[in-house]
Amino acid sequence: MGICIDRCLCFQQPFRALKNLAQQHHCQSLDTLACHAEFGKKCGLCLPYIERMLRTGETIFHEIITASGPCELQYEYEKITDK
Repeated sequence: MGICIDRCLCFQQPFRALKNLAQQHHCQSLDTLACHAEFGKKCGLCLPYIERMLRTGETIFHEIITASGPCELQYEYEKITDK
């Protein structure tokens, strides 16, 4: 059986629900979506998946995405959500 990644585990936010919010509020980036939902502020491992979701519409992933750095994405996300 393969892996199935479909949510931000830290905040129990399904990517499908985040996609619906993104569509409803016309969000095209992590920072705009972050205005409407809580995700990615703990471990940040969901950020590459949510970024891809925003680009492609995918909400279920069967591979681990390590892309051009969850670290870079986490840093950018922390800058925009710093409270």
